[in-house]
Amino acid sequence: MITADLAQIEGRRYPARRRTQNLVGGASPIQAEHFCIGNVTLDPNGGQVPWHNQQQEEVYFVVEGTGEMCLGDERQVLQAGQAAYIPPGVYHQLTNIGDTPLRMLYCYGPAGEVAHWRQELAGTLPRAGIEAPPLPPGACPQCTEKPV
Repeated sequence: MITADLAQIEGRRYPARRRTQNLVGGASPIQAEHFCIGNVTLDPNGGQVPWHNQQQEEVYFVVEGTGEMCLGDERQVLQAGQAAYIPPGVYHQLTNIGDTPLRMLYCYGPAGEVAHWRQELAGTLPRAGIEAPPLPPGACPQCTEKPV
């Protein structure tokens, strides 16, 4: 039996103030052909999965905390126990708007690496309103800071 233990997965820190731990896919011992699953912790007050898109369909499920979810031209608050469906190709962003960490699970398919991980680490994410569509009005700004 192949298992993955969240407590044993260091994961990776990203410039937008989050930690991503792959449970299925990526660096996980569990690999699947049709989907990937991971645990993401967004730092309080602005930790983010920045504005990006990908070809896989995806779901974000908020386990704890409160976040601002932007999807295309929509913006809404997501809280623990809520999930959002993200169609393929649609720009999206999740920002922690609370004073405590936001923890969420993602599931996307088919499996494979998504470009925004590499782009964020390299400081080359397409910027909202410049190389990418603009964020919805009133949205938290996209984090595009280059890593130090």
